[in-house]
Amino acid sequence: STFYDIRRYGGLQILLRALLSGGSLVLSDSEEPIRDFLKRASASGVTHITGTPSHWRRVLMSGSAQLISPAYVRLSGEIADQPLLDHLRATYPTAAIVHAFASTEAGLAFEVTDGLAGFPESVVSECSSDIEIKIEDGSMLIRSSRTATRYLNHDADPVRREDGFVDTQDVVELRDGRYYFVGRRGGIINVGGQKCHPEEIESIINQHPMVQMSLVKARRNPLLGSVVVADVVLNADAALIPHD
Repeated sequence: STFYDIRRYGGLQILLRALLSGGSLVLSDSEEPIRDFLKRASASGVTHITGTPSHWRRVLMSGSAQLISPAYVRLSGEIADQPLLDHLRATYPTAAIVHAFASTEAGLAFEVTDGLAGFPESVVSECSSDIEIKIEDGSMLIRSSRTATRYLNHDADPVRREDGFVDTQDVVELRDGRYYFVGRRGGIINVGGQKCHPEEIESIINQHPMVQMSLVKARRNPLLGSVVVADVVLNADAALIPHD
């Protein structure tokens, strides 16, 4: 099953995989309460289920995560931070938990199966005949045989550069032999000349034991141009955690 809309890239990929493999597929509905969907998935015996990190946070927040016992959990489409991966591992201890990086333009680039946020430096250095990844000016670039030919809008920029690489605009940072996603190049918040990646701030906030999820964004400020603000959803038991 999948939380993705099958009319979009991630969902279409799952639909085609089910059709080509002869398997079955339980579709989700964005208007359906999470608990009702999980009950349907459980009744249908769903073993493999995919979604974005936001989808999985909603599952964990719903109080109904235990309704399913998948053998395979997959995340893609957003940054999968360590608190979320840890919560999924605690909730589904026997499941394979995989987060993948893919883009609509270049297709699937790689999968990470070690339960850790980010990806090993070896992913960049170990190129295959089918796909090549490199980091340039902090951005991840992908060259793949599966890259799209063009955008439907004839006035749009080319999908790939002259050297065949697609610039994903995803900014990564190397720390101790592992790359971590810190945000989108176009999503930087400028606070008085200090460049802030909202996704990186969210990752830090989400590490707090009282926080279930957060959304960081910019607010206009007459002095600094912008300031960073965050909407935070607390855990249901946050009131029970001692704090100052």
